[in-house]
Amino acid sequence: MSDTGPRTPLSHQTDRWLEPGRVNIQIIYVLYLVAFVIGITALIGIVLAYLNRDKAEPWARTHYTWAIRTFWIAVLFCIVSALLTVMVIGILGFVATAVWIVIRCVIGLQRAAREEPITNPESWLV
Repeated sequence: MSDTGPRTPLSHQTDRWLEPGRVNIQIIYVLYLVAFVIGITALIGIVLAYLNRDKAEPWARTHYTWAIRTFWIAVLFCIVSALLTVMVIGILGFVATAVWIVIRCVIGLQRAAREEPITNPESWLV
């Protein structure tokens, strides 16, 4: 016996992580943290942030802006730290940058879990 009635397409629950929102934001922050071990994941995170920023709700848009600024400011800090490694102070710069990234990602993860906006996403501070 065959059923010839209309069929509903199967929903793809795995595609939800690509859509703008809480899950996508959390993935971006986790990708930034995993970048300490596998560097390429930060690039995936920044691409996801740029792709979803304009499609997101206002509270989520603040997270995407925060994540994008975290990436680019960290790149700037790493370049400055690399130049200063000649004077040994750059090593402290790398450590400070790593701590700064972790703090911003943890703050972002906590607020994204509660679906709260970042208060000042344009800030260079935490």
